[in-house]
Amino acid sequence: MFDEVRKSIQWGQETLTLETGKVARQADGSVIATLGETSVMANVTFAKEPKPGQDFFPLTVHYQEKFYAAGKIPGGFFKREGRPSEKETLTARLIDRPVRPLFAPGFKHEVLVMCTVLSHDLVNDPDIVAMIAASAALTVSGVPFMGPIGAARVGFSDGAYVLNPDVQDMDQLRSNPDQRLDLIVAGTKDAVMMVESEAYELTEDEMLGAVKFGHEQMQPVIDLIIDLAEEAAKEPFDFQSPDYSPLYQRVKSLGEDDMRKAYGIRNKAERRDAIDAAQVKIRAGLSEEELANPNLGAALKKLESGILRGDIIRGGARIDGRDNRTVRAIDCEVGILPRTHGSALFTRGETQALAVVTLGTGDDEQFIDALHGNSRSNFMLHYNFPPYSVGEVGRVGSPGRREIGHGKLAWRALQAVLPAPTDFPYTIRVVSEITESNGSSSMASVCGGSLSMMDAGVPLKAPVAGVAMGLILEDADNWAVLTDILGDEDHLGDMDFKVAGTENGITSLQMDIKVQGITPEIMRQALAQAKDGRMHILGEMAHALKEGRREFSAHAPRIETMTIPTDKIREVIGSGGKVIREIVETSGAKVDINDDGTIKIASANADSIKKAYEMIYSIVAEPEEGRIYTGKVVKLVDFGAFVNFFGKRDGLVHVSQIANKRLQHPNEILKEGQEVKVKLLGFDDRGKVRLGMKMVDQETGEEIVEKKVEAEAN
Repeated sequence: MFDEVRKSIQWGQETLTLETGKVARQADGSVIATLGETSVMANVTFAKEPKPGQDFFPLTVHYQEKFYAAGKIPGGFFKREGRPSEKETLTARLIDRPVRPLFAPGFKHEVLVMCTVLSHDLVNDPDIVAMIAASAALTVSGVPFMGPIGAARVGFSDGAYVLNPDVQDMDQLRSNPDQRLDLIVAGTKDAVMMVESEAYELTEDEMLGAVKFGHEQMQPVIDLIIDLAEEAAKEPFDFQSPDYSPLYQRVKSLGEDDMRKAYGIRNKAERRDAIDAAQVKIRAGLSEEELANPNLGAALKKLESGILRGDIIRGGARIDGRDNRTVRAIDCEVGILPRTHGSALFTRGETQALAVVTLGTGDDEQFIDALHGNSRSNFMLHYNFPPYSVGEVGRVGSPGRREIGHGKLAWRALQAVLPAPTDFPYTIRVVSEITESNGSSSMASVCGGSLSMMDAGVPLKAPVAGVAMGLILEDADNWAVLTDILGDEDHLGDMDFKVAGTENGITSLQMDIKVQGITPEIMRQALAQAKDGRMHILGEMAHALKEGRREFSAHAPRIETMTIPTDKIREVIGSGGKVIREIVETSGAKVDINDDGTIKIASANADSIKKAYEMIYSIVAEPEEGRIYTGKVVKLVDFGAFVNFFGKRDGLVHVSQIANKRLQHPNEILKEGQEVKVKLLGFDDRGKVRLGMKMVDQETGEEIVEKKVEAEAN
């Protein structure tokens, strides 16, 4: 018999409800969380025995958005949900990152967390609800999870923090200068575990205030989960963290000296070879029983960690000889690829990103089919991390969660400084190819992406740079914040804290904690050091390019924008698209027409743009009385000449208006196909156009009458 338990609180403007015991009762833990009318079901299952020889913690988190949740049918041919979208992948990472460090040390049983969006009210984003549901499901499942965690979204509008701004508020983030922040924070009762944000040049104090605000506002959620667990939690799984102290002491005695020498080598490849050699030597000295111990990997990592961390805490130099605040040597180049629209090579120590920009038209925008509706994006950033960047052999395929997550982080950092689409009507795609990696390739992508867009002529509001911070935390009194961390410092440290921004403020912040949270004091120190590092990197970037180029690459498209009355759109398109096809074929330009009457004309050839513009203008514009036009004689009759002077508009030049003398027939002066200059004299009672030639200088196109008046005045 399953007992149903339901708990609710008022959280911000909405009611938050957690319920368990009704659905998915064979899972180890199942909770449906509802905020407003957005509901997410989280189910947790875990293996009761680890796989033989398992030497890592196999946690898998999935987040699924079902289109029925918003009353929609998926687009595409198959009409069912397929591979995870970018949103689903990023949300799964949001759930994974704060819960992973909270499992009992040494727990290597397989754990599966599945979150499914069941209902979406188009107001409350399901990502926060999913994080809360997952935390609650883990807490009631009996798995050795040292939570719960809470989560909250924080906005910043009109100088005040906002709890859980709705979907519409976040959609307006890029168009409303007062809505300057979208920050997600997760943490335990006592400390922050994870931060993910998109900001519009907020100060360090404003960002720290947002994190503290979010942590305070999530406390009722943590209490609600505890209240639910007191009634519904299963018996804790019988698990004791393994004591591998004897094995560690054995490993230490066999290899500490060799490992310490290895960590004294500054070159990454040479250091890694020396570490591998030290491990081989250690293994050679172990018994078969010790080699079969599943905690051998943990013992080896503890040895490496103790050497690296101890040296830093005692005030010694880091692996590569730097102090805690110094950024590695930086080298920047731009315009290195001749056929691309913009390119940059950013190198920081042993981390290198090749960033390439392509400019496109409206047809190149990304179409997004999401729960809350369809949308289009004119800015994309794609991050690639091939195996050769770290000197390894590996599988190459579609981007994984890490590549999608790092690309989105760089996207968030750069989108804050992009020009408005009305000012720069291009689709922008940045691709960051990581060619070398030893720490913070995502921040290298930010720096390279900024430089490559400036090289392409994108008028950024300001250059953007990013830096990754690390942390070595022994206890409350012994800790050190590291600027521009290496890969080993990330792997063996306690925090990965990435900050990107301009000279004026932060545009993106991402923090992951590997211990049970950090204090505001540590965050404040990390933000201060990150600002110093960011300013240094911006100065180095300025040596390559201080501001965006004023001219595009010869291979980039040019785009002209014009606006026509909406009732003229049909005329420009024509029956079955006949007119617009003719314009494109005749001019050679690409033409995009929006429903609001905005037309974008694109081509690498300026003459093609001009031709298309003139063809469209001739269709939608009305001829103006008194204006002089260039036309072509299309027909001669006894009483005058018909001239095509404005698109497909013809007008009559009466025989008396052809020349300042009496003519018997127009053919005395004109012939069909001849180009002439005419003045629009007006319209007769039937709307017919009356033109004149005799008052226009046929060579200059100027009105003769005006010349005479000027002469008399002189």
